[in-house]
Amino acid sequence: MFSSLSDRLQDTFDKLRGKGRLTEDDINLAMREIRMALLEADVNFRVVKGFVARCKEKCMTAETLESLNPSQNVVRIVLDELTQLLGSTESRLVFAQNRTPNVIMMVGLQGSGKTTASAKLAYLLKSQGHSPLLAACDTHRPAAADQLETLGAEIGVRVYRGDGKDAVAVATESVRDAVDHLNDIVIVDTAGRLQIDEEMMREAVAIKRAVRPDQILMVVDSMVGQDIVNVVQTFAERVDFDGVIMSKLDGDARGGGALSVREVTGKPIKFVSMGEKPDSLEVFHPDRMAKRILGMGDVVGIIEQAQKLADDQQAADAERMLREGFTMDDLLSQMQQIRKMGGLQKIIGMIPGMERAMAQNPAANVDDSQMARIEAIIRSMTKEERARPKIINGQRRKRIAAGSGRSVQEVNQLIKQWSEMNKMMSKMRGMTENMGGKAGKKNRRAMANMMRNMGLK
Repeated sequence: MFSSLSDRLQDTFDKLRGKGRLTEDDINLAMREIRMALLEADVNFRVVKGFVARCKEKCMTAETLESLNPSQNVVRIVLDELTQLLGSTESRLVFAQNRTPNVIMMVGLQGSGKTTASAKLAYLLKSQGHSPLLAACDTHRPAAADQLETLGAEIGVRVYRGDGKDAVAVATESVRDAVDHLNDIVIVDTAGRLQIDEEMMREAVAIKRAVRPDQILMVVDSMVGQDIVNVVQTFAERVDFDGVIMSKLDGDARGGGALSVREVTGKPIKFVSMGEKPDSLEVFHPDRMAKRILGMGDVVGIIEQAQKLADDQQAADAERMLREGFTMDDLLSQMQQIRKMGGLQKIIGMIPGMERAMAQNPAANVDDSQMARIEAIIRSMTKEERARPKIINGQRRKRIAAGSGRSVQEVNQLIKQWSEMNKMMSKMRGMTENMGGKAGKKNRRAMANMMRNMGLK
């Protein structure tokens, strides 16, 4: 998502970087290219017109034209306006303190990922200490309730189905059921249609009146282009939703819909869905998304993902590795942690400039399939070989290669990588053992530099 737009915008900024001073013609040309990039990304033309006009007005100031770094000023202005376009600040769910249960109503078109988003939201709220209940109020689509119940069972959240005929009755009864079972949140999954129709709208309005939801969230398929504008405007007028969940943001669509929603409706994007797994729903941060679109990455996001996975066991493992060395089981564990963070491709997309650098140098590309090959090699080793890779001789390497379906050269390469990692651990261990006196001060400085180079500090 946004890769084409990101490339176009970065190319535009690259053309400005070689200039010591920007003229009005330079700015006009840059704005024209930004306009074309946004239109090609399927951003609504009215949104594009307003965005480019605001950027141009700010770029034409005397301060910008006389700046020592004019291209940086343009990037800063576009970043600020893009952040504003996406919502300026993050918008979280607001719950009523004097009401139990709180009710969240989900609306949207059929195929937008509404039922899946309902389950993902339930999973997120459960992880935050809440006790959610899912209400299957889509009584029109065949097997919709079955789908929700399957998803609920997967994440350990109850689903209320009622008689499966009257959506308004099911929604009302689900609130009473939540009170009886001490659930503090009810997530109402309503019906959708392939297109907006009056019957769907009347039912949504009736459910809203019956359960008086604290939050109404509209699920929007980010693969949809400019058509999204008419859809969200209609829902905003009829049910007056509070925020948007953008689904399928990990796809390869141009992303124009996501850039249009906030400007057209004034409603904030609250969450984005970045995958198929239950834990793939994330709070939307406009500033971080704007930086990623401009190729600046999302380092804070990487840190937060890592912190989610950090626990006492990992701290103990790190101390053991520093004391005893790095084993193949440790390498396998690290790869599993990367997979939990969304995989290499997601992490690469969050590192400033990395995605573009990989695109320009295909030979340097790494992907999750390479991790799978390494995992196959490690799993073909015996327990002793994983703990002490130094014992892996030529005969063992042939056996491991045959068992994993890889070549002996690939096994050799992995063992070489392990050896380099272990040397680094050995250096760090030596430094920690000599932290006193002048030598210790020097070692601490060297260790800090090493950690900084590794991206750990």
